[in-house]
Amino acid sequence: MPAAIEVEGLVKRYGGLTAVDRIDFSVPAGSVFAFLGPNGAGKTTTVEILEGLRQRTSGTVRVLGLDPWSDGAELHRRIGVIPQEFRFFEKITPREAVEYYRALFGSSVDPDEVLGRVELLDKRSARFDQLSGGQKQKLGLALALSNDPEIYFLDEPTTGLDPHARRAIWNVIRSIRAAGRTVFLTTHYLEEAELLSDRVAIIHHGHLIAVGTAAEIIAAHGGPARAVFEAAPELATRLTARLGVAARASGGRVVVDLAGPHDALRVLSAAEESGLPWSSFSTERDTLEDVFIRMVGEMDDGALKGESAP
Repeated sequence: MPAAIEVEGLVKRYGGLTAVDRIDFSVPAGSVFAFLGPNGAGKTTTVEILEGLRQRTSGTVRVLGLDPWSDGAELHRRIGVIPQEFRFFEKITPREAVEYYRALFGSSVDPDEVLGRVELLDKRSARFDQLSGGQKQKLGLALALSNDPEIYFLDEPTTGLDPHARRAIWNVIRSIRAAGRTVFLTTHYLEEAELLSDRVAIIHHGHLIAVGTAAEIIAAHGGPARAVFEAAPELATRLTARLGVAARASGGRVVVDLAGPHDALRVLSAAEESGLPWSSFSTERDTLEDVFIRMVGEMDDGALKGESAP
């Protein structure tokens, strides 16, 4: 599949600060790419370079085959952008806003159809300053849809939305992908990234620390799967003796690491044979959020140790 976005050796410096330090990644056309990182990691700087809003210091960047900085006028007609904390004219209504964007880009989209996709049709005649924060975010996504772009840059598109509205936006993102368009997604909801994305990149301190599918990143950097009992600490002692592995007890839970996919049956049998009571049994694995927190924390701990070293 051809790349919608190609980044090689991207660097952005602000005086003596290197915000983005020689990063490389590509985004296949027709995919959802989640770009993740804590605040101050270099995420926003990278996205603004891709959108043609900020000039890079060095490196190669191509979006739809164009240089975002020198070919910005052409590129901006082919992309849709929803910024974080979307703002617009205070007195305009959602329907008027979509009609304005439709005229601006020469698009033939139906304003009511677009507003319906983001579940904002019932507010089509309300003024922007009367909308809730979540409804404003929905309007931002509606405007990103209005010129039928080839790439959507969605920055925290579900911030401030209730669970029902979040899932409606997820369905819109899935429909964009199904139509063969590309989504470049930034979000602080890691389960959202894991659920929606084809590929994920994690940036921290200006460096990419992981790139791949969510499953690949979890497999490479996550811990083993675990068997979990709701039980007293005595069960941990009995399982440790019976299985020869360390069972951990904390907060009313007993946890045993699993060596393989069939190990859960062995652990469950040992619990039954112990004769000790337990109220529930389940298996769990690290999520993308677990891995993200661990990787970022380890990198921060390493940086602090490096700073304090003589």
